[in-house]
Amino acid sequence: MDGKKKMPKADAKNTLVIGTRGSALALTQSNMMAEALRKAHKGLEVRLEIIKTTGDADQKTKLHAFPGMGVFVKELQTALLAGTIDCAVHSLKDVPEEGPAGLILAAFPEREDPRDVFISDGRSFRALPKGAKVGTGSPRRVLQLKALRPDLEYVGLRGNVDTRIGKVRSGELQGLVLAAAGLLRLGRAEEITHSFSFAEMIPAIGQASLALECRADDARVLKLLDAVDHAETHDAVTLEREFMKRIGGGCKVPMAAHIYPYGNDLRILAVLGDPATGAMARVEQTLPDEEEDEMLEEAALRMEDACRDKGIPLPHEVAKHQLLAGGGFGATAFLDDPLADPPAGKA
Repeated sequence: MDGKKKMPKADAKNTLVIGTRGSALALTQSNMMAEALRKAHKGLEVRLEIIKTTGDADQKTKLHAFPGMGVFVKELQTALLAGTIDCAVHSLKDVPEEGPAGLILAAFPEREDPRDVFISDGRSFRALPKGAKVGTGSPRRVLQLKALRPDLEYVGLRGNVDTRIGKVRSGELQGLVLAAAGLLRLGRAEEITHSFSFAEMIPAIGQASLALECRADDARVLKLLDAVDHAETHDAVTLEREFMKRIGGGCKVPMAAHIYPYGNDLRILAVLGDPATGAMARVEQTLPDEEEDEMLEEAALRMEDACRDKGIPLPHEVAKHQLLAGGGFGATAFLDDPLADPPAGKA
């Protein structure tokens, strides 16, 4: 025996074991999914299994400094492959574009409000004085915020909602930018001072969407999860991630993309920037029904042309070792920091 606690296999036919991170937001989201699944399948017993991820255990290291990808999902995926949980609930924007063999993102519940929001002492983002400090754990946001207010100071931070908002209430920061979805799911909409429009700030790929992951060959669980899949959200986020893959993106690349309903069609908004110069290329493209794949390819080609015109390096033109070593885009990773609770005993 190695002394490690071994979790039992999750194999009861009338039971579904959901793996989740232990933060307040992760538990809220997983409990939402558990309740939705109970309602969809009468008699189904659903329980949560809390699993600590690398990103939760280490609250000091900056996100771009972690080696590799998926610091908020890897341990959950390991538990899935081991059979100790039946499915995992992720914030989709935390999930790398390439997952382990044998796993599948099976369901995407209806997306929450995807916008980024501003929290302050009551002053609007535009009304902040020159030099005011605004907190955000996401250089993706910093690049776009600087285009709106280059005269402000943007401060990196990590931690849960209370920790971050506390820095505003204490006067350490004059403002804070977060995803609307997390605040809404936590029932804290009253904290929001301003919601950024898509013209001001394009969300992260997959922002506000949950993803339920399971083993690709587990027909029972696939059938259970299908009941909470939202077709419109499924189509949109799948295309967003396909765009990320086409451009060569990932969590260490300064890129944002969002796809939303546009009449009977879909529309993509995307931005890719160079944090070293502040240059940004922005693309908007309608994706007509039945022509989504072809027009997504056109949007990707337009993005590549715009980047070359502005001297912005494309992700697939930057060597992988440069990304992981902190060169190129890696110096300012665009992994949005989830709202994590700090480890026990730490503020």
